[in-house]
Amino acid sequence: MKTNRKWNVLIIALIVVFLFGMIFPFFWIFITSFKPSGEIFGDGAFRVFAHHPTWENYTQIFQKGILTSVKNSFIVATTTTVYIILIATFTAYAISRFDFKGKNLLLGLILAVSMFPQMIVTGPIYNLFLHLHLTNSYAIVLPYSTITLPTAVWILVTHFNQIPLALEESAKIDGATPVQTLFRIVFPLAAPGVFTTAIITFIAAWNEFLLTITLNSDANYHTVPVAISFLRTQFQILWGQVAAATTVVTVPTLIIVLLFQKQIVSGLTTGGVKE
Repeated sequence: MKTNRKWNVLIIALIVVFLFGMIFPFFWIFITSFKPSGEIFGDGAFRVFAHHPTWENYTQIFQKGILTSVKNSFIVATTTTVYIILIATFTAYAISRFDFKGKNLLLGLILAVSMFPQMIVTGPIYNLFLHLHLTNSYAIVLPYSTITLPTAVWILVTHFNQIPLALEESAKIDGATPVQTLFRIVFPLAAPGVFTTAIITFIAAWNEFLLTITLNSDANYHTVPVAISFLRTQFQILWGQVAAATTVVTVPTLIIVLLFQKQIVSGLTTGGVKE
């Protein structure tokens, strides 16, 4: 009995240490956002709370247009999520329900696409956008499919595989078309997986950096990761403003995760067991 209690205490202690290690960087960024530049470095760098807390870092980032970058990120991430979910739904449904030669090969190719380093595809995409005059625009959502579509397809295939074929056969007998069956029968049953896929896609698009900084050099189209990278001068990085901007842009994704954490967990676990 005592041995089990010791193990429980040890496990709880390890969990606490692990959670502290995860939360501490965010906490430190948050408190750093209220420190003046003189207290971020030097002898006072390791103080938890600043001697002279200030809102100047937040004032500066709002003057530099951080809200415009947040708006751009919302437009880009939302648009990407909507069209990726639509394409991934049809693709995953076809792979899950239709038997054809090379199905496993197709799934392997989709997974292989997601393994390509972004640096490899950025050059050709830039040349294509330059010739089509699509640079410095919201058309950046199109190449985002290279980093979001493969994962979306794989997650949705797993969830569609869990839905019994008998339900679709019954709908077919009742006269439903394949599209009606998909959106009225299959899609609602796969809602947890669809929702999880949408959240993952949204966060991936929200945090994307390389494609945006390459294709959109105009500051009016910068998303938040790019905007944060420009919070610097010729000789230094403005860490106080970086911390403040990071705090501001983390809030939307944090709220989304906290509000829909049950749906996310449900979606991740629903397709994990084959019945």
